[in-house]
Order: sequence, then structure tokens, then C-alpha cells
Amino acid sequence: MPGKTLMWDQTLFRRGEIFEFDHVPEHFAHRDSQLQSLLFGVRPAMQGMRPIDLMCVGPPGTGKTTAVKKAFEELGEHAPGVITVHVNCQANPTRYTIFSSIFHKLIGHAPPSSGVSFRKILDEIARYLIQNEKILIVALDDINYLFYEKEVDNVLYSLLRAHETHPGTKISVIAILSDDRMNYVFDPKVGSIFLPEEILFPVYAWDELKSILRDRAKLGFYDRVISDDVIDVIADYTSDAGDLRVGIDLLKRSGLGAEQRASMTILVDDVHFAYRKSRMLHLSRIISSLSDGERAILAILAKKGAATAGDVYVVFHELMGLGYTRFHTMLNKLVSLRLIDTDFQTAGMHGRSRTIKLRYGADDVLSAVQPTPGT
Repeated sequence: MPGKTLMWDQTLFRRGEIFEFDHVPEHFAHRDSQLQSLLFGVRPAMQGMRPIDLMCVGPPGTGKTTAVKKAFEELGEHAPGVITVHVNCQANPTRYTIFSSIFHKLIGHAPPSSGVSFRKILDEIARYLIQNEKILIVALDDINYLFYEKEVDNVLYSLLRAHETHPGTKISVIAILSDDRMNYVFDPKVGSIFLPEEILFPVYAWDELKSILRDRAKLGFYDRVISDDVIDVIADYTSDAGDLRVGIDLLKRSGLGAEQRASMTILVDDVHFAYRKSRMLHLSRIISSLSDGERAILAILAKKGAATAGDVYVVFHELMGLGYTRFHTMLNKLVSLRLIDTDFQTAGMHGRSRTIKLRYGADDVLSAVQPTPGT
């Protein structure tokens, strides 16, 4: 692009879709062993057998969803007898909504919004699979949300026991767990049938992050738009967050920021500005989806600073009237969302104390938290 600044009809983006979170890259780097494990697990479907149940475990932004989508692409090309369904459990946190999503993929339209029982939806799904001689693989993405809502046992039981009530049905599950600190325990009736092989997705190393971001930038931007030094800064932010999605979003926002300045190149200042803005938008978006109780915990921490779980619970119980079990579940959810950190510290003869602190500034959290009862 000639000249030093952009004309109104010019852009830095060669392929903007490269920077969208749902983009599945053609070259999936640094996850060869995980992808091979996934492909081995689903391979029985190509011989007409039920695939192995799998559990992809790792922090957010470590390639779990992309690996599953790559495996589903392979099946789509080589296994016409297999139907794959990817369900976002954060958006579909109940058994009914999950099976409605499966119904929609198989039948081509959503079930009626009212007057249809879960049993009827399951019957239709099973009938379709049997009549068309199809094998179903369901990816339950962010399955940790089903634990929070106490739906996980019902969902897994209904999927994996379907062959008993509907002989000939073949369904397997790929669970994607984005809360790697969760010690998940299933109901015995589920634990006896859901024995998944775990595939671990560790946090990317800094050099791996940089190579992925550099490849995205090369494909998504025109030549000489972004330098290696600027990518280093984005890699630093991404490494601190432990989430590749942060870096991909920063590439996009930094490019848009440079365009707003009518510049042909992205500067380090564009990255810093984009990070501050995206961090607050991310915080506000997450907090807006929380329950009153979860927001109350954040508000308490913002006012108290770092505190023990016991101290926070005393205030929480007075405000919300909920018990410690529910409080503990909410804490674990906030940890998985990377809104808080918890550490166990020795507390003398009284054992271990769990200390909680915010990952964001107190003022930022308070500005994003909606009013909660009594706060």
C-alpha cells in the first residue's frame, strides 16, 4: 500500500476472519499429540463402532476446542456414517437445551419451544440415528458449567444410556473441561459408564505463543503491517493471561487501532491501548453473565481486598442467606473464569486457610458489578 497513511478504502487486514475465535486454522501447531489422541479415540466410528469417550482437560485458550473441531473435520471427510455435534455448555447449561441442540443438528430445526417433553426429544434423536444408521459424537464444551448447575450427571446418563432404552443407538461423548483445578466426581450410575480417556492440554510456552501469533499475523495482515518486536509484546500479554485467545484478540484490536490512526503499521502503543480496553470489556462481559451470589462475592472481595474464604463467607451468608456448599461452588466457578485466585496457607494448629484475591483491580470490579442485595 503506497504512502504513509491509509486512505479511507484501505485496510491492514488481508483476511480478517483469521482473528475470530471460532476460526479453525489449517495448520494447528503445537498440539500434535493431543490431536492424534483425539483421532485415535474417534477412530472406531469409522468401522461402525461406538467411539471411546474422551475428556480434554486444560485451562482456557489452550487449544481444546480447536483440536476437537479439527478431529470433527477429519470425521466429516472420511466417516459419512458419523454425525458430530458441538455444544457450548455455557450457553446451554441444562439437559433440555443440550438435547435441543442435538435435535436441531440432526433433524434440521429446533423442537417446539413448549409442550414437548425431554423424553420425546430423546426418542426423536434415537429414531433418527437408528433409521439412518448413524453414530453420534457429542462434544460438551465447557462441561464445567454443567457441574456448576448440577446437570452433568443427568446429561451424561441420558446420552450414554440411550442404547438401553433405544437398542441400536450409538452415542459417545467428548467432554471439554476448562477448569483444570476441578476435582470432578460423578454420580455412581454415571461413573460406571463414563470412563473417559483424559487428554491434557497444558498452557502454551512463550515461544509457542509467539509462533502461533506470528503465523496468524502473517495470514491475517498484509506484509510489513506488524513487526516481530510488536508481536513479542502481544506474546508477553498473552503469556501473562495464559490464554491464546487474548493474543488473537489483541492482534485484531491492535490492527483496528492502527487503522483508526490511519496508519499502515501497528505500534506497541496500539497493543497497550488495545489490551487495556479488551481487558475491561472482557471483565464486564463475564460479570454480566454471573448470578447475584457470584457478583456479591466479587463485590465483597473488592471492598475487603485479599481475605480468607471463611471471612468472605460470613459476609456472603449475611447478604445472600445461602449455605457454604453453594458458596464453595460459586468460588470454584469464579476461579475457573479467572476472576479470582485462591491459595492455601498454613494457619497454625487450625490447619489450612484458603485465601482469596481478585485478579482485577477493585475499582474495575466494583464498576462492572451490578448492585446486589445489601451491597
